[in-house]
Amino acid sequence: MRRARRSTRAARGFVLLLVVIGLPLFVAPWWTWMTPGPATKDVTILPGTTLAGAAARLDDADVITSAGQFRLLARLFGSRAPIKAGVYRFVEDAGWGRYLRQMQRGDVIALRVTIPEGLPSVLVRDRLAANDRLTGPVAVPAEGSVLPDTYDFAVGSTRAAAVARMQAAMAAEVAALWSKRTQTTVVHTPAEAVVLASIVEKETALPAERRMVAGVYSNRLRQGMKLDADPTVIYPLTRGRPLGRRILRSELAHDTGYNTYLKPGLPHGPIANPGRASIAAVLDPAPTKALYFVADGHGGHVFATTLAKQNANVAKWFAIRRARGEM
Repeated sequence: MRRARRSTRAARGFVLLLVVIGLPLFVAPWWTWMTPGPATKDVTILPGTTLAGAAARLDDADVITSAGQFRLLARLFGSRAPIKAGVYRFVEDAGWGRYLRQMQRGDVIALRVTIPEGLPSVLVRDRLAANDRLTGPVAVPAEGSVLPDTYDFAVGSTRAAAVARMQAAMAAEVAALWSKRTQTTVVHTPAEAVVLASIVEKETALPAERRMVAGVYSNRLRQGMKLDADPTVIYPLTRGRPLGRRILRSELAHDTGYNTYLKPGLPHGPIANPGRASIAAVLDPAPTKALYFVADGHGGHVFATTLAKQNANVAKWFAIRRARGEM
């Protein structure tokens, strides 16, 4: 009986010793699991990475302090969902448990790419090519095929996939806007709408003027007048890049298929990637009798219904430019 009691006391003592020794070893990792990690890092998790592999990557990147403890705690307190590939941002205000959930949900870093309204396709290509967080080659998209907008991609997405998504967005947007066109529009197809919208986009940077500029060009097309749009002369010379000088008289006389100073009608194709507002403007132009417009010297334009009034407005604009030393 005494031996049994001594054995019981010894067993209890041994258990107590294990608790005293082991509790810190357990509590420390548990506390680490629930509290912020030691670093803020971007870490790439490759396809096919296991829990052990992910733990090793986080340990190597100093996101966690022990791959072994991470694996143990993941098995004890985490789910068995697989690890998803991608680039992850692990922030200091998140515990190890959140790191595991990020990788299991696929909460990868979003790469934001903005395509401004009126950006030509050569500059779309340049913008994507210069982004080192995208991968793969990229060709110049067809002009007018990309919808200007802000897009989120996963880091490591291909540039070709980015272009495809932007083009799909443009196709969907044009279709949606075309279905809402009014009887006052002069374009006959969605493709013509994009061409005219690209000219409107390049002629005014003011949202309030888009429908008015579209109204002027609609009137000209309706009456068989030439559009006389400078951006259409410049486009075949630079494919949308800045010209950096004034248009030459010889260029105004050169038939490129885009020169709207030579013949009435639309040019052969778009001269930029127009945004939603410009496409909507040509499909519902402002009700106006104006046939002309010229810069007003303050960032906008002044409109005229007669050539005499237009000439007077041009004279005022030239006077402003001479006063500024631009002529």
